[in-house]
Amino acid sequence: MKCLVLEASASAASCALLEDEKVLGEFFVNIPQTHSQTLLPMVRGLLDTCGTSAGEVDLYAVTRGPGSFTGLRIAMAAVKGLAMAAEKPCVGVSTLEALARNLTGFSGSAAAVMDARCGQVYAGFFALTGGRVERYEFGEDAAIPIGELRSRLEKMEKPVFLVGDGAHLCYNKLLEEPSAGEPVESWLRLAPPHLLYQRAAAAGAAALLAWKRGEAVDAGALEPAYLRLPQAERELRKRQGK
Repeated sequence: MKCLVLEASASAASCALLEDEKVLGEFFVNIPQTHSQTLLPMVRGLLDTCGTSAGEVDLYAVTRGPGSFTGLRIAMAAVKGLAMAAEKPCVGVSTLEALARNLTGFSGSAAAVMDARCGQVYAGFFALTGGRVERYEFGEDAAIPIGELRSRLEKMEKPVFLVGDGAHLCYNKLLEEPSAGEPVESWLRLAPPHLLYQRAAAAGAAALLAWKRGEAVDAGALEPAYLRLPQAERELRKRQGK
């Protein structure tokens, strides 16, 4: 089964083509251009390079969030259009789970963190054991204050790897905090630079598992998971006293 995956939830953008668990190809960019300029040309280039037509793709997948509202909408609209034209199913996967799957094969834990602005991060918490990536009971995707991060990290199997575009922000903040116990630098790690950002290939691994669980949907049923309201709506509600 061939799966085409798009990822545009933050500053980086990528697409990948998988055949079962084998990654046939992946295009990745992390440059200051809008995803509307880069994503579809990358998809065309990837399919051409892999000698695959859109009609030969069996499953279309995308990270559904959390992340940049604009980036998520761009990638989701592209997947919906491609899947609808080809009459193929879709899968949406958590951006944070996809980030944690960058660290498949590591031992310890992964804290997937994305900068949500306003002193918050989007966060998900995962155990890395025996080549598996599994959520902790308290690890559901959420927008939380950075100040709440440490109490959750301390519950996790050590070492803890921070992954995502908020990793450096959180790492530096945690190092600044006073510590009465074991120093943070003794158990907290940053993911390697080549694994730090969202990658479509890792999202593809999550998508194939979701497909096996029967979670594929028609293109029209694919929906984003923003976790919080857009900034404009938050400001409007604030002005209205809600």
